Amino acid sequence: MKKIIVVAAVIVCILSTLKSGVITIPKESIRFRVIANSNTQYDQNIKKEVVKNLESELRKIELVPKDILSTRTMIKRSIPTLEKSVENTLNKLNVQQDYSINYGMNYFPQKESNNVIYEEGEYESVVVKLGEGKGDNFWCVLFPPLCLLEGEEGNNDDVEYTSFIKELINKYF
Repeated sequence: MKKIIVVAAVIVCILSTLKSGVITIPKESIRFRVIANSNTQYDQNIKKEVVKNLESELRKIELVPKDILSTRTMIKRSIPTLEKSVENTLNKLNVQQDYSINYGMNYFPQKESNNVIYEEGEYESVVVKLGEGKGDNFWCVLFPPLCLLEGEEGNNDDVEYTSFIKELINKYF
């Protein structure tokens, strides 16, 4: 009887966590973020072009390594390529705007997307800041490689978040 009560308590705790919609990105992860100069449509369009071209460069670099150490090495080696991509994009758009790329520990505010809450905090990341960096931003996870899986433009409303534990509970109860 005690086992049943303990199992039931664990299940209730797990289900309440799953329903809260909070996702914790693993500690062993590297995020990618591009922050627009402002929230004007003009600056947001520039950000979108920069993101599109940077994702293309990241695909060429093949950031799909087996571990975080090799990902770090690949990112460090790729910073000049990423800088060149941003510069080329801005030149192509005839935009005279400063930008910076920072690879290290960077602050990310809490984010809600598709009814999922991503926790705020300091994360290892590549952050591209366009101009004053006061606009809305694009972000995803480079390692594990989640950016390049979802990078295609389109409707992301069809994304479904699942949990192995929840699937087991649903299967047996």
